[in-house]
Amino acid sequence: MSRALVIGEALIDVVERAGKPASEHVGGSPLNVAVGLSRLGRGVDFLTSIGDDPRGRRIGDYVAAAGVHLLEGSVAARRTPVARALLDAHGAATYTFDLDWRLDGVVDVAPPTVVHTGSIATVLEPGCLAVAALVESLRESATIAFDPNVRASLVTDVAVTTERIERLVSLSDVVKASDEDLRWLAPDSTPEEVAQRWVQRGPAVVAVTTGGEGAFAVSAAGSVRVPARPVRVADTVGAGDSFMAGMLDELWSLDLLGARRREDLRGITADQLRAVLDAAVLNSALTVEQAGALLPDRATRDAARKSR
Repeated sequence: MSRALVIGEALIDVVERAGKPASEHVGGSPLNVAVGLSRLGRGVDFLTSIGDDPRGRRIGDYVAAAGVHLLEGSVAARRTPVARALLDAHGAATYTFDLDWRLDGVVDVAPPTVVHTGSIATVLEPGCLAVAALVESLRESATIAFDPNVRASLVTDVAVTTERIERLVSLSDVVKASDEDLRWLAPDSTPEEVAQRWVQRGPAVVAVTTGGEGAFAVSAAGSVRVPARPVRVADTVGAGDSFMAGMLDELWSLDLLGARRREDLRGITADQLRAVLDAAVLNSALTVEQAGALLPDRATRDAARKSR
């Protein structure tokens, strides 16, 4: 059976707004992608590091309810990671983190069709070293998808972090980043220039989200841009992760995932790339309409496709 493997952090988001009580939600960029893909009907295995504590058990229950299989060895941390998200008046989040990222590095599953990783898991030691080794070893069977999702507050060495991100870009087939990520990584270049450079380094597709302006993607077929969908924004938590889940789901529907399809993915047409971006932007729009990282299921997404 065709399945995805998602590798990365799972945590509890403590969300704070001025004048309102704090609330806790299950979160973490890779976790959101895993749940988002599962809600779209894809089989998903998830490798992470959480504690055997109340917050960790809440995460375990959450991913199980979404149909995600939590891999053995994921419940081994001393404590479950926490992220504090401070929301501004527009719903945009600023994060601070309390986590210790470690990973067993052993994956006992059948070869996946697609492997997704990103965010903190790919740059924070010591776990990032195991993630990079896993990605390299799994590339023989799977499409590799990567979202750097830069968390600047955790960066202690910009040069090392940038080098780790660039290495994973070169190992990946599909890369998604925000324009803010790319401006942080390459302040002297435009996001378009970075995307073009990354495509030359290995990925078949580099997609860039640009907030309220929509998104663009670069491939061998050229550059494609789609506008954002008009929505009433509750908050932007999980918007990029929902975009990534929607993008991978559409590539899956086009039968462009898996190592055996690597050359077909490199040959993606402009029309196919536009369809992928449209699906990703819609998925993200449905998420920002809801408070918290609530990613849509397939029925919700398909209904929205018909009505918009």
